[in-house]
Formats: sequence, structure tokens, C-alpha cells
Amino acid sequence: MRPQTAFDVVPSPNQRSGFPSVLWSSCLAMLAVGANGTAIMAALPTMQTELFLSSAGVQWAVNAYLITSAACIVLGGQAADRFGARRASMVGFALFGVASCVIAVADTQAALLAGRTLQGFAAAFAVPCSLAAVDTSAAPERKAAAIGAWTGFLMLGFSIGPLLGGVLTHITGWRVIFWLNALLMLVAIAGMASAGLATKRAAHTLGRNADWIGFVLLGTFMVALVFALHAIPHARAAPLPVIGPFLLAAAALVLLLYVEARSEAPLVDLSFFARRAFVTGVAIGSLSMFSIMSLLLYFNLYAQSREGLGLTALEAGASLLPLSAALLAVAVSASAVAARVGLRNAIMGGMMMIAIASAIIGAAIAWGGMVLLAIGLFVMGAGLALPYSSAPRLALSALSPAQTGQGSGIVNACTFLGGSCGVAGGAIAFALGGFVAVLTMIALAGIVGVALSQGIPRTG
Repeated sequence: MRPQTAFDVVPSPNQRSGFPSVLWSSCLAMLAVGANGTAIMAALPTMQTELFLSSAGVQWAVNAYLITSAACIVLGGQAADRFGARRASMVGFALFGVASCVIAVADTQAALLAGRTLQGFAAAFAVPCSLAAVDTSAAPERKAAAIGAWTGFLMLGFSIGPLLGGVLTHITGWRVIFWLNALLMLVAIAGMASAGLATKRAAHTLGRNADWIGFVLLGTFMVALVFALHAIPHARAAPLPVIGPFLLAAAALVLLLYVEARSEAPLVDLSFFARRAFVTGVAIGSLSMFSIMSLLLYFNLYAQSREGLGLTALEAGASLLPLSAALLAVAVSASAVAARVGLRNAIMGGMMMIAIASAIIGAAIAWGGMVLLAIGLFVMGAGLALPYSSAPRLALSALSPAQTGQGSGIVNACTFLGGSCGVAGGAIAFALGGFVAVLTMIALAGIVGVALSQGIPRTG
């Protein structure tokens, strides 16, 4: 007999809850969100030429999305509890589709960045709310498979994004990427709407005021920090644009800690950070996103430049196929790998592979070997997938079931911030020593991850 999957139609009460529609619409939306995050990397060199983007504009085309998502994703998770997961999901899907249309018709840098900012805000609601909708709609025996399907489609989009972006940019133009996003979100909204609004709101959130002060302080801290990192390459000539944002970030962080410690319903529960497993999981996840975002952005800029590999957008996307294949395959099997060798060894091994892959890719660039480059990218994909997929499990294992919603939001916020820091740090390295310097930075991140992994219990 064929084993059941999360997509099999089952008798009521699952059908009455609209579970099948919730699942497929959420998975479709996550496919679009995942692909959007990486497809733009292959398109950015062409977008830079057509929209006359400055070097800072290229970085903010990525960071506007990441920072907004990071700052708002905890708030987005709370929206699922306050207003219902399905309703909040559809709002997120709709905003994502609108933002994609804004980008598709953009003819200036300002319009592009406005669209990317709105996309980040939309993703902050679409991601946690659709996961909550799947979680609350699935029967207990289906929950693990349903969440696995949701995660798998997000990772599928993330892994095929570079090739999809390269193909569409080369054949039809980069704007089609975002029109396709809008179409997929429209279908996802229809699917979620057909399931009804049956999800219940969490009783403990009703009547609770949102922590707007914490939200503003968290956003201020993240934006100021990334602005300061972006200004570092010009620190000698203009020190104030570095010092000012760093001071603002420090002040916002101090105030955030003060406010959240005294809030009855904090946006960021500081008690989570007293738990070693949670902190380690957050750090590992952030380092993973730091590495993958800097790799994808600056590899594409290098590969499509005359001074680099001189590839077209299509060729650059195709060259990342080994990374995409390994990323998807290992992410899907990460839980099985962790069960076999232990969570500590799986994460440590992945971070080691990141450092080793950086050296292999660097050697391929120095010696001009495309086969060696493919091997390095494959190892990099496998190395990134293990910690990226396993870190949230490690972090959330330190929390009670009632805390997992807020804890997941914090994990995602820190992960997105890690990606933003990777883009900003990569800009510094790229300016100083080209793509090889970016690879050195990624290798150092892998080494730090190995050191942090030492603190994970062997039984984890």
C-alpha cells in the first residue's frame, strides 16, 4: 500500500477544516517567496544596468527586503494569533503580490526599493501566518508531514531561484520574475479563501496590546546597524556616516533591552536568550543566512562581470545548479541526517563544509576550473543546508510549546538580520579584495560556526 503524504485527501474533520486547500495554497506561496529571495540575485546585474542602480542601490535591493522582514516577522507571527492565521496569510499573500507588481513596473531605483521594502513587509506576514495556518488546520497525525511539505516548498523555491532568475532574465527579461510572483500569490489567495476562515484565534492574545515601542526600537536597531556597515568602506573619508548609525544602533539596542525587560507582553522575550540552546541555534541560523546571501549576491556580480567569469544571467544561474541541487537534497534529508549522526555533528559538519567549500571555490577561481567550481558549489550547498535546516530545531527545543510561535519569529528575525549583515559585510570584502575576499569572509563564518557547535550537547 502506498504511504500517505500530507497532500492526500482525508475524511472529516480534516476536510471540514479546509486542510487540503490550506496546505497547497501555503506551499505554493512559499514556493514563490523562496524563489523570489534568490531569483533576484541572478537578475540584479541586468537590473543595475537598466535602472541605473548605484552600488549601494544593488545592496539595498536585497537588504530592504531582508531588514523589513526581520523587523516585522515577530509582529507577523502575532498577527496570526490575533486575527486568525488564514486571514492574516491572505493579507500577506496579497501584499506580496502588490509589491511584486510595483517592482515589475519600476523604472527608477526608488521605485524598486519601495517595492522590495513592501515585499519584505508582506513576507513577514505570509511566512509565519501560512505556517500557523497549516499547523492549526492539520490533524495531529498529519502535522509533521504537513509542516515538512511547507518547509520543503520554501526550500525548493530557494534552491531553484538562481536558475529561474537566470532563465527568465535571459529569455523574457527580469520583470517577468515579479509578474510570475504576483500570479502565484493570486492563486494562493484563491486557494486559502476556498478553505474558509475556520482557524481560531489564541485566547491568550485577545485583548493584548501590541508592543509598538519594542517594534520601533527593534526596527531602528536593525536599520541603523546595516547603514553603519554599508558606510564602513568610506569611513576614512567620511567617518560620521559610520559613527552616527552605530551610536543610534547601540542606543536603540539598550532601550530595547530596557523596554522589553519591563513589558508585560514583550515583542522580544529576553528570557529566551538565557537558554544556551536557543542562543546557539539563533547564532548558527544567522551565520548560515549570512553566508548564503553574501555568496549568491557577490557570486552573481562576479560571474556576470567582464573582470570575472563573463557569464550571461542564464549561464550564471546554470552554474549554480550544483549548489541548488545539494541545498534542496540535503535540506529535505537534514532531519534524517541529524537523527543518524546527532544534531551536534550534523551542524558542525555543515559548518566545516562551508569553510572547505570556500577554499575549493577560491581555488577554482584562481585556476579557472569550472569542474572544480561545480564541486565547490555542491559542497557549499550541502554545507549550508545542514545548519540552516537544523538550527531552528535546536533553538526551539529550548522553549515550551506555548513559546514556539514567538520563538520562531525571533529566530527568523535574527536569521534575516544575519542575511543583511552578510550583504553589507560582503560589500566591504568585495570592495577590498573581490570575490575571493568574500569567500574568505564566508570561510571565517563557517569556522565560527564550528566553534559554536562545540557547545551543542552530543545527545541533541
